Amino acid sequence: MNNTYTESAKRTITIERDAISDLFDRINSDFSTACELMTNCKGRVVVTGMGKSGHIAKKIAATLASTGTPSFFVHPGEASHGDLGMITSNDVVLAISNSGNTAEIITILPLIKRMGAPLISMTGNPDSVLAIQSSTNLDVSIKEEACPLGLAPTSSTTATLVMGDALAVALLESRNFSEQDFAFSHPGGSLGKKLLLTVSDLMHTGDRIPTVNSGTLLSDGLLEISKKGLGLTAIVNDQGKLAGLFTDGDLRRTFDAKLDLLTTTIDDVMTSHCKTISDDILAAEALNIMEQNKITGLLVTNAKQEVIGALHMHDLLRAGVI
Repeated sequence: MNNTYTESAKRTITIERDAISDLFDRINSDFSTACELMTNCKGRVVVTGMGKSGHIAKKIAATLASTGTPSFFVHPGEASHGDLGMITSNDVVLAISNSGNTAEIITILPLIKRMGAPLISMTGNPDSVLAIQSSTNLDVSIKEEACPLGLAPTSSTTATLVMGDALAVALLESRNFSEQDFAFSHPGGSLGKKLLLTVSDLMHTGDRIPTVNSGTLLSDGLLEISKKGLGLTAIVNDQGKLAGLFTDGDLRRTFDAKLDLLTTTIDDVMTSHCKTISDDILAAEALNIMEQNKITGLLVTNAKQEVIGALHMHDLLRAGVI
């Protein structure tokens, strides 16, 4: 192991850790003002920054947007060439600049002020033009960059990113933003699938539901289970209502009892009071029921106790709920 590499890495982490720690005492009335401006914003939070600050600004905008604060990024250079039209007086502008004197941002300050959009800044220089012209300034100054040359933005971008996360989380909690809300902005992710998919989205319906009538021979019931491939079959009575359930587990118990498959009816070995679910519950809730009861399948019934669907653990696996 090269000690030079590891020592350099540890020094970098130490410097950046200290830069983050210094932010703690700067969570003050200026921070509260920034949160209030964003909370009361009737439009969008427009985040802007140049260079490395621009990359951090994009991430902060994305975090805000996904946690309940509508937000987007505008490049300050492009703003001077038409994109300023994306900002309205109903918006709040969050401008990020370590020096607080970035030319591209300073150029558009008069126009932002003229349209009346509140301006929040994050700077490493509270005496800079940007900080002074802002409604409130969040101090993200650092003692030193982790870069030994003091040139590459390292500690400064880390501190800014953390301050952005602090804003996003504070706003999230003040809005009582829930997992359900988060899922609606992340429908393609695993959390979205867990929280948005319902049983009706995944269950087998119609002819795909394994079903036999009361009085059916056990051997015919096994054929239905084999044909539908869900490891179970519903047994319905003459009124079309659920009478019971027969599963692979019941089959093993039938073999243990040495019953004749050709003469025994499925009613003799079915589970009469089986666990069922409705089609409007979340797929994640159905998964929880399966896990708690150590089963791999569930029948879906309506208010009349008619079988309207069947759900297997494999369906949840394919959908990414598991």
